[in-house]
Amino acid sequence: MKRSELREIAMHISFALGVYPRPVDVLLEDLLDKDYYQTLAEEDELYAEYPSKKEIAYLRQVAEGLGEHLVELDFYIEKYAQGWKVGRISRVAVAIMRVSMYEILYMPEVPGGVAINEAVEMAKKYEDADVVSFMNGILGSFIRNELTENA
Repeated sequence: MKRSELREIAMHISFALGVYPRPVDVLLEDLLDKDYYQTLAEEDELYAEYPSKKEIAYLRQVAEGLGEHLVELDFYIEKYAQGWKVGRISRVAVAIMRVSMYEILYMPEVPGGVAINEAVEMAKKYEDADVVSFMNGILGSFIRNELTENA
């Protein structure tokens, strides 16, 4: 499975955490149940291939990190959305930005530019051009300001 496909599944997890708040371990247990996963494959080709142990480790890391840092990530989204609250932004856009910001902050093996580019490309699949541009601006400001301040 490609890393971009894993990121998209991670975005689905992020979305689920935002819409149906429940413990991360329960969400992952449900998602990674092979029978349930197979039903998802019938609806979306993204789930056609069951993830390997290494891929499950990535999904687990991101899901647990999102659960642990959700408030922090939402703070950054609002900070760089300039006057927009998370609740006013598309839930899909928020889910994508959370994954990207988490990777930038907590996964040093993922270059920031790659995390942003992947987020923007994924957003093009789900959002219109204005939302994609809005997200790109937020993520660009975030990486420019937060990484230089914390370096």
